[in-house]
Amino acid sequence: MKKKIWIALILITSISACNGGVTSALTQTADVTATLPGPSINLTQTPDVQAIADEFLGAWQNEEYDKMYEQLTLLSKDAVTLEDFSILYSQAAVAMTLQGLEYQILSTLTKPTSADVSYRVTFKTTLLGEITRDMMMNLSLVNSDWQVQWEVGMILPELRGGNVLELKYKIPARGNIYDKDGHALVAQDDAVALGVVPGWIEPDQENYMLRVLADLSNLQADDIRQMYEYAQPDWYIPVGEISAEVAAQMQGTLSSLSGVLMTPFRSRYYYEGGIAPHVVGYVLSISQEVLEEYQRKGYRGDEKIGADGLEQWGEEYLAGRHGASLYVKDSQGQIVTLLASSESEPAYSIYSTIEKDYQLKLQQSMGEFNGAVVVVEVETGRVLAMVSSPTYDPNLFEPTNKNNILLGEMLTDPELPLYNRAAQGVYPLGSVFKIITMATALETGIYGESSSYYCGSTFTELAGETLYDWTYEKELPPSGDLTLPEGLMRSCNPWFWHIGLELWNQGYTTSLTDMAFAFGLGEQTGIEISDQAGNLVYPESDRENVQLAIGQGTMQVTPLQVAMFIAAIGNGGTIYRPGVVETIAPLDDNPIYEFEPEIVSQLPVTEENLRIIQEAMRSVITDGHGTAHYELATLQVRVAGKTGTAENPNGDSHAWFAGYTLNNNPDRPDIAVVVILENAGEGSKMAAPLFRRAVSLYFSYNVDPAWTLPWEASPYIIASPTPIPSETPVE
Repeated sequence: MKKKIWIALILITSISACNGGVTSALTQTADVTATLPGPSINLTQTPDVQAIADEFLGAWQNEEYDKMYEQLTLLSKDAVTLEDFSILYSQAAVAMTLQGLEYQILSTLTKPTSADVSYRVTFKTTLLGEITRDMMMNLSLVNSDWQVQWEVGMILPELRGGNVLELKYKIPARGNIYDKDGHALVAQDDAVALGVVPGWIEPDQENYMLRVLADLSNLQADDIRQMYEYAQPDWYIPVGEISAEVAAQMQGTLSSLSGVLMTPFRSRYYYEGGIAPHVVGYVLSISQEVLEEYQRKGYRGDEKIGADGLEQWGEEYLAGRHGASLYVKDSQGQIVTLLASSESEPAYSIYSTIEKDYQLKLQQSMGEFNGAVVVVEVETGRVLAMVSSPTYDPNLFEPTNKNNILLGEMLTDPELPLYNRAAQGVYPLGSVFKIITMATALETGIYGESSSYYCGSTFTELAGETLYDWTYEKELPPSGDLTLPEGLMRSCNPWFWHIGLELWNQGYTTSLTDMAFAFGLGEQTGIEISDQAGNLVYPESDRENVQLAIGQGTMQVTPLQVAMFIAAIGNGGTIYRPGVVETIAPLDDNPIYEFEPEIVSQLPVTEENLRIIQEAMRSVITDGHGTAHYELATLQVRVAGKTGTAENPNGDSHAWFAGYTLNNNPDRPDIAVVVILENAGEGSKMAAPLFRRAVSLYFSYNVDPAWTLPWEASPYIIASPTPIPSETPVE
């Protein structure tokens, strides 16, 4: 046989020599080799086997299953559809909690029509560390292309023979969230849903029942009465939730009240119907859209995950580390082997900077106004209270809570109770912005402490336009000649319009906006929970600069941003990052995180100019002509501040007050407090009283009954509550 082949080659070579030389002879030799018994191929055009294998494994690494499937032989595609092929790889990834993989081609063996590629895959998993397997890829040459002869063992060798992977989880209890002193704001607990059925109420017990429910729910008795006043006799009217511990203490009283329905449930329980819910947040079931993502992170899939606030921010701490055992099971469900395992690790708890009782009392002080209150430590940036109104009950997200029937109403409420107005609400700042305008005037040098201006009722320096001071609208005499600090004290609009115009005319066209940016406006604060940057743009005309000078026009800020720059004025010029997390710690162990003040920047204001601003803000309260003198002059704590009444194109003006304390008590650090009440009117009449309460509560934890808020009949009791209808039948 060998002799015949050699004779044939000699003949071919001779013929080729006659037809053109050695190169042609070599080409023809390759063609003859291709025509030997077996499939027809052209070795000079065959792609590199290793490159094909690398393409297949690279697509796996990128989870591009469709690209992998394109490389399969027709026989392999007949055995598995693209959908099933993708599912097999996805299921394996979920079972292993796969985060990524690395591969290495170890060797290749190429034959004329087939090839073998040995490769190593290292699976990087969330729960099981690294899993490494050496595997083999067989390829066939089809129409000059290498194609993969796929089988399920190319995912994991253990999956051959119809075996499957099964992950058994070890899930730690979710961590709790506390206030700064260790009082639980949310924890896994037994709870009781409270409600009333109007037809069951005995008239002679009604008033007592209402008082009991009001105490337990932080609602007013009249509010509860109006919730069921027009309801059908058999309707169930949700009132609120209490912990099982409180329910046990009140069992005798509650069980004796006709009309009260108690329904126990167990869940992640938010105490007091939500203490600082916009800070704490809430949890939800994992949605189908992100289920695989969380399974790959090590979740079983039926857990609750943080959806807002600290629940969301601290998910990795609060969830703990799941443990797991990965088994291979045969088609009958019997365990074949244990591939890998890990132990669970306890969750951490988060201790917030919030002061529970203080927060609750401020929540109860908002009346029916939409708005916000932010309280921060002047020297650190700790957020001690963050109130957003209207508030909401995070317990309504729990499906086993009978009061969950109100969830739809809460989610569709046009007042947007889930919206954190303190950190996400954006508003025109109004006259509080005059602090920044004053700083700009002083730093540019266009005006100084002794500069004077006549504050009339009108401003006519803009050609063709007349602007009116607030004294004009109130039919009060004009404020007259005022120094720059007196202009802030009196909140004279013409003075600050004049500054805005002069800055523009003297070439300082960007100075107001630059100073506002330097005060922390126009950018997010860096707080742990979600916040907004607001809106701050450079004016394009003198008119826009004039409006910006009094905090109007297109500019928008959040109450949190304002609190941080007010604190900076109070502490001598340092802007801190606001923080709502005091510590993060495992149960009975040392914290892994502790709050430390973090400096963001320094106000670009000299020490002397800052003193001038501080004294002007102090005079807003102490001077008889100051806009907050009437409301705050008798406050026992020394404070400085600024009123604001921001025009609003969608209704009445927003009422602002922003200020800080100068108590110098080492046991009770000074605070900055910012209040905004939407569409409430004047800052001096509406926001300043709430500022007064915030300061009084902080330093004494009681309220002078003589100083009720304008909307209260007595402290925390609204003078004219609005009915809250409900039409939910008993289930």
